[in-house]
Amino acid sequence: MEILMTDNIPGLCQTPDAETKKYVFNHTMLRVKDPKASLDFYTRVLGMKLVRKLDFAEWKFSLFFLAYVPEGTTVPTENEANAKYTFGREAVLELTHNWGTEEQEATPYHNGNSEPRGFGHICVTVPDIKSACERFEKLGVNFQKRLGEGGMKNIAFIKDPDNYWIEIVQAGLL
Repeated sequence: MEILMTDNIPGLCQTPDAETKKYVFNHTMLRVKDPKASLDFYTRVLGMKLVRKLDFAEWKFSLFFLAYVPEGTTVPTENEANAKYTFGREAVLELTHNWGTEEQEATPYHNGNSEPRGFGHICVTVPDIKSACERFEKLGVNFQKRLGEGGMKNIAFIKDPDNYWIEIVQAGLL
């Protein structure tokens, strides 16, 4: 694997505008067919916590915001404080459920991992990738790529209930 230095990459801005200094990458949104299955996967299997839920009855959809919350952290429950907490932090996963899709036989949207390709995956870092993959195996999680397979042997890819790929890495192993 070649590590690129960043000083000679065409189009790369080395000095972003000062106005962007406090910008935060907050969340990525995935559409889900069945929120029960997805919430179980992301909370039980991956250990995330639901930090905010919004229902939009007029448009028949719900949003579920999940994140890794440090132990001992209290997520605010008052609406304004919760909105500030949810939208002011990094690394949030937004699951969007269009009501009724759980009743449909086929998945009503494209997850990006079949043709035509588009969205690729999200990634979760674990402290011990071998034990994490063993746990996923015991839980019956579907794998796209197991640890040790393919050209990049130190990563794995699992699939969520909607077949979105989740890359599993251990810091320092690439």
